[in-house]
Amino acid sequence: MTAVRRAAPAFTAFVTPAFTALVALVATLLLLASAGPAGAAGYRYWSFWERTGGHWTYATQGPATVRPDDGAVQGFRFAVSADSADASRPRGTADFDTICADTPAASGSKRVALVLDFGTRADAPSGETPPGRRTACARVPADATSADALAAVAKPLRYDTNALLCAIAGYPREGCGEQVSAEGPARGKSTATDRGAADSGPSLGLPIGAAVVALLAAAAAWQARRRRDESG
Repeated sequence: MTAVRRAAPAFTAFVTPAFTALVALVATLLLLASAGPAGAAGYRYWSFWERTGGHWTYATQGPATVRPDDGAVQGFRFAVSADSADASRPRGTADFDTICADTPAASGSKRVALVLDFGTRADAPSGETPPGRRTACARVPADATSADALAAVAKPLRYDTNALLCAIAGYPREGCGEQVSAEGPARGKSTATDRGAADSGPSLGLPIGAAVVALLAAAAAWQARRRRDESG
């Protein structure tokens, strides 16, 4: 009797549900990685900072509610940022004794050192050129807010209907916290100095893609080996 050779089973017969799920997961991660930060967007606005221990800290309150002490150092930076973690810090040194050297203390008032960083051309609205960074020492009443200190040295200020600070010393002329595409020309490349801590790493697309290829190659090798065993 002639032996009947069984046909090699289809590849799908050897693919377990766990293997299928793993390949689907890896493929999904690949798609997510390739669509990552490229489509992200930021906002063009003035961020508010407080100087503590020689370092800039993103303010947790707005300038209209913060009441700084005499000797405080505060900063404002105009830039395109996605959120507080991505925001660019004021650049350059910021020392109270240097900024307020010519403004002696006076009874009933306080002094606040301000750093005004108008940002870079890359973050400027179309058709506008940012003024140079400058510092100022504001002498204001003892109960004044940071907004009062800013108004004392950097008019004209512009606010929107929600009390969001839109312009300092008239810059920018228009706009207020508008959304800007991260891929657009207004989004400049940030440096570690601008960010304070800039982290970068390789794209996940390549290693994840390699993992998918490796998994499929292993499956193909397994299929070939099983076919040889069945035909032996």
